[in-house]
Amino acid sequence: MPIPPHFVRMLREHLDTHGTAPDGRLFRTARGGLLQETGYGEVWARARESVLTEAEIVSLLARRPYDLRHAGVSFWLSSGVDPMECARRAGHSIAVLLKVYAKVLDRTREQANNRIDAALREWNEPE
Repeated sequence: MPIPPHFVRMLREHLDTHGTAPDGRLFRTARGGLLQETGYGEVWARARESVLTEAEIVSLLARRPYDLRHAGVSFWLSSGVDPMECARRAGHSIAVLLKVYAKVLDRTREQANNRIDAALREWNEPE
């Protein structure tokens, strides 16, 4: 899985600070054991409560850790990353990617129009 340089730096800092479990796992319990869904679910709920407003807590915002994956793929698409690359990184086909994430593209209409206009101006400018 390709990781943008910004996140590589964050991951390396985390590893320098916290290391890994003896078997190489990045995430583990306080005693070095395997994470169970109930365990990280409880921690996730406490983390949401400590950083979100009351309105955000009762919303669907980052309700589950998996929601961050959806947010990440949506962010890639809305940032203009090529859909084929988004699909590859997410492990999806283009069809699945567009079916699940296409709604985020509706919000990028103005950005797309600006890119098309810029490309047309560049194309039509005499050398």
